Amino acid sequence: MTRIAAKFEELKSKGQSAFVSYIMAGDPDYDTTLEVLKGLPAAGVDIIELGAPFTDPMADGSTIQLAGQRALDGGMTLNRTLEMVVEFRKNDQSTPIVLMGYYNPIYNHGVAQFLADAKAAGVDGLIVVDLPPEEDEELCIPAGAAGIDFIRLATPTTDARRLPKLLPNTSGFIYYVAVTGVTGTGSANVDTVGTEIARIKQSTDLPLVVGFGIKTPQDAKEMAAVADGAVVGSAIVSKIADGAPVADVLAFVKSLADGAHSA
Repeated sequence: MTRIAAKFEELKSKGQSAFVSYIMAGDPDYDTTLEVLKGLPAAGVDIIELGAPFTDPMADGSTIQLAGQRALDGGMTLNRTLEMVVEFRKNDQSTPIVLMGYYNPIYNHGVAQFLADAKAAGVDGLIVVDLPPEEDEELCIPAGAAGIDFIRLATPTTDARRLPKLLPNTSGFIYYVAVTGVTGTGSANVDTVGTEIARIKQSTDLPLVVGFGIKTPQDAKEMAAVADGAVVGSAIVSKIADGAPVADVLAFVKSLADGAHSA
């Protein structure tokens, strides 16, 4: 059983939904990110999404775009992102880590080499937002063969014709994008999201987690109540961008996790 599957089984036995947090690798610098990363499990994070910075992050709003630029300006690379996972795994062998990013750096690394390096580092899943299911042979299918979950996004525009194309090679969980647009913009509507989650669940047994537009502990609680988990990214990245001490960032993360777990 993969770490991701094991985590959802554990949470199911407790009657809880997952709390998933996102941070950008290398923002504002390597050491600070690593300190935050190491503190996330104790703050209640069940699954960590670690952003791999890229120069053209088309799915991200300004908050995460700027975080990625800060990371790149500081010398962050895909290799250093994987090194960060290696450091994290020295003290934590159970918390799933999902790399979230774009295909270009992986393509330049070489798909086979990247998957071998990611697996060796301790990466459990990938979210690569610019590879549609029509391109599954590029990375999705090889990732599955390497034992790494390939997590797909479903959106408010994923209708009954599109959904069956997303599901066949998806594993780990499905990430439901709660708002139309990029990260960090808009607010998720729990009634609309609940209806969509129920619709998608008719077609898959995979867990569904909700992200985009979740900013507060109450948001996290409401979304976790209608799904298998809630994701918060931009609100956490904003705290880091504001220069909040690591302890304050982790305290904010804990408040979000407590919200999700109380659903």
